[in-house]
Order: sequence, then structure tokens, then C-alpha cells
Amino acid sequence: MSDYPPFQYGKSRFNQETFRGRFRHFLDVIDPSTLFVSEKRLQDCIKLLDGFKQGTLPPGVTDAELWEAQKIKQAIIHPDTGEKILMPFRMSGFVPFGTPVVVGLLLPNQTTASTIFWQWLNQSHNACVNYSNRNATKPAPFSKFFQGYVGAVTSAVSIAVGLNVLIQKADRLSPTTKLLVQRFVPFPAVASANICNVVLMRHTELSDGIAVLDDSGKVVGTSKIAARHALLETALTRVVMPMPIMVLPPMVMAVLEKLPLLQRRRRLVLPVHSLVCLAAFGLALPLAISLFPQMSQISANQLEPEIAAATDCQILTYNKGL
Repeated sequence: MSDYPPFQYGKSRFNQETFRGRFRHFLDVIDPSTLFVSEKRLQDCIKLLDGFKQGTLPPGVTDAELWEAQKIKQAIIHPDTGEKILMPFRMSGFVPFGTPVVVGLLLPNQTTASTIFWQWLNQSHNACVNYSNRNATKPAPFSKFFQGYVGAVTSAVSIAVGLNVLIQKADRLSPTTKLLVQRFVPFPAVASANICNVVLMRHTELSDGIAVLDDSGKVVGTSKIAARHALLETALTRVVMPMPIMVLPPMVMAVLEKLPLLQRRRRLVLPVHSLVCLAAFGLALPLAISLFPQMSQISANQLEPEIAAATDCQILTYNKGL
């Protein structure tokens, strides 16, 4: 018996109403194996999906083949522009290309220059990923994304450098304690920068509102209250995401570095550190983005009176974004 449900174009094969289903869906989305798909394989997948839409599928095509074709196309091709996304900025490339940056952020004995460099590189990579995977159904000025980028870099660098200076001036802390505390500095810097990025890049939603839909998918109205809920959920996701990445590796490495093997062979510390960061990153990303459904629900009586009056539905939905 096949594990694949009947194919649905543009849908997920996993139940998006449960955390487990969303987690499995996003594991598919970030699957790095799609980075190695050849151009011929990509075109074959696109052709197969076009055949499904036109009702001209060749005989013998299975649901598994269709789901795999859709997974590959969605991983590489932007759904709105129809253009290929550059490999480092695909969601499937976020972990493998982002892990070296995370390793750099968590290196011990950071100087002010290295702190600034790694925070800048991290926010630059995040900004490129956000821009490459943006909603492009409506034209948006590049200045909007640049504003978010500048704000994220500024907040990340300011907090990281500021905390490092405070730690260095903390005379009551021993050198060993200072080194340990310093390894946790990237988390508040990255978390605050992520929130800043979300608010700056999506602040127009707070003033304009976002669409809310009824059970049939019809737009009932535009709600500023739903926009606040959407931004709050997204901001919480952005705080949770770096938590395991920035907190677990320093804790794990503090233990591993005391092992006799790493004490004798210091050259192994960086490779082991990199593997720990890769494992934490690979787990944290799908966990964080699975916290809330892409299409979130809200009670109609929580929204503006004119929206509640415009529908008989008690529960409405809105797209919170990623």
C-alpha cells in the first residue's frame, strides 16, 4: 500500500492542521537533496505537472511520482515569478549554506571586528533568502526589503557588540565565565534582529490590514487585527528559530570540549562544532516554522465589527506568511 495520498496540485501531502503534519511538510521543503537536481530532471518534473493540469498524463504515472515532481519544482522555481531561485537562497539551501555562518557566529574569543562581520553575513543571508522567497503576486518596492535589511543588520550588530563590551567590563566574572557567557551573545542579537526584520518589512500590513477569508475561500474583508496576529505569530517563530541554533551548540560544546579526545586533539573541535551546529540548525528550522499553520484561524467576533457583520462564518482564516 502506498504512503502517498491521491495527488493534489499545489497542496501538501501532509495534514497542515496538525503540528506533526506541518513538521513533515517543512522537512520536505528544506530537503537539501533537491539542490542536486539536474536541469533535465527539473524540466521533466515541470512537464509531468503540466500534463496533470491538462489531463494528458502518460499511462502508469503514480501519485508518488507526481508528489516528488511537485516537491522538486516548488523547491527550485518561484511560484509567482516562475524563475529559478539561486541555490544558496532556496529554503532547501538555508541549512547547508547557513550552517557555516552559524559556526562563525558561535566561535569563541570573538573580536569586535569578527562579531560585526558574522552578524552582517548572517543578516545578509537571511535577507537574500527572504527576498528570494517573497510573495511576488503584487509588486513591492525594493526599498521595503532594503529597509528591513538595514534595520536587521543594525540591531544585530549593535546588540552583539554592546553585550560583548558589557561582558568584557564585568570585572566580577572570571575569564572562564566570560568566555562561556560570550558564546550565548549571538542569540539575543539574532532574535532581536529577526523581529526587527519582520516588523520593518511588513509594517504596512499593520496600517493596511490583511485579507481574511471564509470557509469557501472568499475574501470577507481586510483586517488590521488579523495583521497584528499574523505579525505576532511570525515574530514568535523568528524568536524560537534561533533558540536551539544559538543556545544548544554552546551548551553541547562546553561539555564535549572537556572530553579527553578533544583535549588531546584540538583540531577536531571545529569539525565537531560544525556538526553540532548543523544538527541543531536542521532540527530548529522545521520545528520553528511548524509552530503555526500557514493559514491561521481567528474568531470573527475578535475582528473589526464590519467584518464580523459581513459573514455568517464564526471562524475566518488569514495567511500569516513565513
